[in-house]
Amino acid sequence: MNSPIYLPAPALRHLGVAPYVPTWRAMQQFTAERVAATRDEIWLTQHPPVYTLGLAGKPAHLLRADTGIPLIKIDRGGQITYHGPGQLVAYVLLDLKRRNLGVRALVRKLESAVINLLGEYRITANYRTDAPGVYVQDAKIAALGLRIKNGCCYHGLALNIDMDLTPYQAINPCGYAGLAVTQLRDFGVSDTFEIVSEKMSQHLLKVLP
Repeated sequence: MNSPIYLPAPALRHLGVAPYVPTWRAMQQFTAERVAATRDEIWLTQHPPVYTLGLAGKPAHLLRADTGIPLIKIDRGGQITYHGPGQLVAYVLLDLKRRNLGVRALVRKLESAVINLLGEYRITANYRTDAPGVYVQDAKIAALGLRIKNGCCYHGLALNIDMDLTPYQAINPCGYAGLAVTQLRDFGVSDTFEIVSEKMSQHLLKVLP
């Protein structure tokens, strides 16, 4: 009888405040160079202000071009979103074949990790079958976007903690006109970015097989 394959938990990397493009390129390089024995990783970071547009994203979802915030067309799924200081971005670099995970199952696991974290703060949240992400009532608090290549994934989720939400007014968030966005601060959460980041990482480790 064969012994079960042991999969170590993903390694956590805290990147601090990291510029978007070099981080994205590093994810691509990590995924391109990984081999069967490469340990999965989760990168936790926040970015300077930037809009990102997915592969099939429509530029028309950028409603104003006078914000001074760069727009970068990238290789994840989904439409347009905003990243900025005070938003936790968790990039999941996983070998899905090795973990026997499909894309839909992974999305649900990432969403459940956020929902479980919010539950710690007594915030009731949910996911929607028609639009990936996590919502509190009708407002989006976390966005998801992934890229799958050779059975491995990168990109991940973005959770709004304590940030300036004004840049969302210049876009249709995730392609939905009039979609409200919210953040932990709006629900009285005063924990620092670092505390929320640590809690989020632990919830991610719990849901990944």
